[in-house]
Amino acid sequence: MKYPIGIQTFEKIISGGFVYVDKTDLIYSLANGAQVYFLSRPRRFGKSLLLSTLKAYFEGRKELFAGLKIAELEQDWKRHVVFHIDFNGGNYALPGTLEAKIAGYLSDWEQEYGIVPGVDFNLGSRFYQILKVACERSGRGAVVLIDEYDKPLLDVLEHDKELLSRNRETLKAFYSVFKQADEFLRFVFLTGVTKFSQVSVFSGFNQPLDISMLSDYESLCGITEEELHRIFAEPIREMSIAQRCSEEEIRQQLKQRYDGYHFGESMVDIYNPFSVLNAFYARSIRDFWFASGTPTYLIRLMNHYHEGIDQLTGKYYSLDEFVNYKADTEYPLPMIYQSGYFTIKDYDRRRNRFLLDFPNNEVKSGLLTLIASNYLQLKESVNNVAQDLTFALEDGELEQFCALLTSFLASIPYTMRRKESEPERERYFQYTFYLLLRLMSVYAVCLEMEQSQGRVDCVVETPKYVYIFEFKLDGLAEKALLQIREKGYARPFQNDERQVVLVGINFSSKTGTLDGWKYEFYHNTSVNFYRKIKS
Repeated sequence: MKYPIGIQTFEKIISGGFVYVDKTDLIYSLANGAQVYFLSRPRRFGKSLLLSTLKAYFEGRKELFAGLKIAELEQDWKRHVVFHIDFNGGNYALPGTLEAKIAGYLSDWEQEYGIVPGVDFNLGSRFYQILKVACERSGRGAVVLIDEYDKPLLDVLEHDKELLSRNRETLKAFYSVFKQADEFLRFVFLTGVTKFSQVSVFSGFNQPLDISMLSDYESLCGITEEELHRIFAEPIREMSIAQRCSEEEIRQQLKQRYDGYHFGESMVDIYNPFSVLNAFYARSIRDFWFASGTPTYLIRLMNHYHEGIDQLTGKYYSLDEFVNYKADTEYPLPMIYQSGYFTIKDYDRRRNRFLLDFPNNEVKSGLLTLIASNYLQLKESVNNVAQDLTFALEDGELEQFCALLTSFLASIPYTMRRKESEPERERYFQYTFYLLLRLMSVYAVCLEMEQSQGRVDCVVETPKYVYIFEFKLDGLAEKALLQIREKGYARPFQNDERQVVLVGINFSSKTGTLDGWKYEFYHNTSVNFYRKIKS
């Protein structure tokens, strides 16, 4: 099987015999529905390929669609003039780049149609004239496809407000042509990562139909679980042979690492197409998507935000709270969601609220490592520390776990550990352990638990052991252990076949690291024995 890695042109994929996940029935539905659309999806999710496919369809390239779903649906292949604008590639942090990019497209099209622009023509007026002439000569409405409409804004977001305003006004004036030239248009489709609000980019023309969360188009970009198992059965088999494991194990690894995206109320499981194709090509499970681009703009946003990532994950939100990004605020949730670092994990239909969290382990480990390194100013990878801590617990090496934890906390610069007020000290330890434990949850079941007697600080489940942790700050490890006993935190595991270990840990705000720890084995009265830490 040939994988179209780095190929975003529909014609190249079809002509070159590369694997293609057929979405053309959805393209037919789009083409025969509304006139102006907008779609938001994370980077490298197939938006450029989608526009290339739309371009081939509207150009009447019937031969390219032989054997695809749309071949059974479309009976009248009409040729339209297509104007494709791709904002990828430009560095819009340089003043004048956006204007030059648009002017370059317009100059080429004016030359093609023999149009001489007037001296007072702005970019929008020039495009209006091009659309008018194209429609008159072809006898059909023109098609406009705009890829990554928001890149000129994202490039300057958070560090050049003056250029952000300039680029915004340039785009607003240019896009206003869609309202003026409505009679000359057959179809308009814009893609991007972010749906901006309160920046008036689209205020000059009728608002496009936003299909980003419509159930009919949840799977328009990306790979569904059904498509993965049906189309990629052979690569899964080949990977299982290369990795010396079963096909089911490979399917589970792919699901944990790359699945988990949901783009609407129907909760259709979507796999990251970039990572999946790269994994099949390499026959290895790695963090391909996250490694392909560092979300520095998200880190800048988080640095401006007064709370940490733990205040955003695992909570229910109304649609307005995460769909529209407001450039004049320091609330990063919409940008994190639309960039693909959060996704919908549940939908409460009665309350019309959405649960947001990390989509999968690739994103969780990558983003948390980045945030932790930035927050704690560490030189070593916190992800490696999380792995070592998890492996120590898997092996029943509790002393090694505490030694590693002590060393890790001591490696954090003193300037980061030193906090003046008690609330700051508590927040520092709370956030540090949130980041560390969420990273550990990539490799083991690691969670907080609500029980009738209260909230357990942390439960880590491994194949052989269950660890119940209680943490204290400037207290006593013995009291932490006593709280686990008195609150009965271990009762839910009394019939568990694994060894259950109760662990109390105290931290010192003065030293910024462990100040003592105690553990004991859970006494299960129903079977009347103490379990040992060693197998």
